Amino acid sequence: MSQREQIKELDQGYWAYVKRQFRKNKRAVFSLWVITFLALIALFADFIANEKPIMCKYKGETYFPILKQYAVSLGVSSWPKDLRNVNWSKLEYDSVIFPPIPYLPKNQDMKNAQFTGPFDNQRVKSKRWWHWLGTDDIGRDVLAGMIHATRIAFAVGLISMSISAFIGIIMGSLAGYFGDSGLRMSRIRFWLNILFFFIAIFYAFSARSYAISDALGTSIISFVGQLFISLGIFVVIMLFANLLAALLKRIPFLGKRVSVPLDLGISRLIEVIVSIPRLFLIIAIVAVAKPSLILVMVVIGLTSWTGIARLIRAELLKVRSLEYVEAAQAMGFSDMRTMFRHAIPNALSPVLISIAFGIAAAILTEAFLSFIGLGVPAEVVTWGGLLTKAREAPDAWWLATVPGFAIFLTVTMFNLIGEGLTDALDPRLRK
Repeated sequence: MSQREQIKELDQGYWAYVKRQFRKNKRAVFSLWVITFLALIALFADFIANEKPIMCKYKGETYFPILKQYAVSLGVSSWPKDLRNVNWSKLEYDSVIFPPIPYLPKNQDMKNAQFTGPFDNQRVKSKRWWHWLGTDDIGRDVLAGMIHATRIAFAVGLISMSISAFIGIIMGSLAGYFGDSGLRMSRIRFWLNILFFFIAIFYAFSARSYAISDALGTSIISFVGQLFISLGIFVVIMLFANLLAALLKRIPFLGKRVSVPLDLGISRLIEVIVSIPRLFLIIAIVAVAKPSLILVMVVIGLTSWTGIARLIRAELLKVRSLEYVEAAQAMGFSDMRTMFRHAIPNALSPVLISIAFGIAAAILTEAFLSFIGLGVPAEVVTWGGLLTKAREAPDAWWLATVPGFAIFLTVTMFNLIGEGLTDALDPRLRK
């Protein structure tokens, strides 16, 4: 390497160095390509396996039925009367482009029910309708189910870990940056925030549990709407608590400033959650609630943030005493600005590794819950649900090997990416 190239390499930033180190790990790079391929399958699942055409010209009108269905599901459009509840395979089109797999996971081919294998004599009109990975007991196409189940697996992994990372980063940052004496507030504000926090939780979530549960079973949009209402109630109650504190702190005794033991409180909360077996806690929650994919995501996210919180707390304990944080404080920046704009961005490296491993763990947890019949509605096809079908028919080898291999491949690839990030972020490996 020439001297000019060496100087250019030294001038690159930290993340450029991490990217270069990651590329040296061939297994991690290969795993990233595999995950990218699976993510594309998940993203375009409706265009790969669907009973509706991608594009068609019918009675002189051009339609994009798959995109149209998205708009109908969101409530911003509706189907024409002559296209409601139609059999798309039997319409006479002027021109049409169908997806390569003409099935949805819910479609039932009763002529090929009772576990028809991929190499069995299938009763189909042509090779286009062939079930390339066989069918299950009620004639649902396994390949279509596998493709759409990829979306469910990735959604569970990414959304649950997004929830986990958000909670973990916030809780760990507060504990690590402020410690037990870094945050001070009036005595009345401290006690009112604690008291009204539990009141807000009760009125925002516990008292509205039935409304949230009903919305959860109706649609994602209804659930999100009810969730925003609950969050609004929570915020209003907490704002009222702080406004009341602002009035009462004029009393000398109540206005005396005290230290808030954030590190102690958050650390004890982490210990309590960790002491409960996580898998048993998840099973207990999803067993008593109405089956819902969103519920599975939320429960996994709410029970897996402790590891991220511990990592970010340990990093903030080191970062808060470094020169650039002290300089930001000396310039008069608020603690929140210093923490979010300077301290946290420089402490996220180990969190990325934890997220990579956490996505794999979330996918495996969802597959296990589906396998034992909990959490996900019975009509939703998942990798774990297909494995459950294999127990009913040991001879249906395709129902065990295909989803089992998909789970193994996805979890292994995410774990290898996590190992690659571990090596890339380790400064001891820098050459």
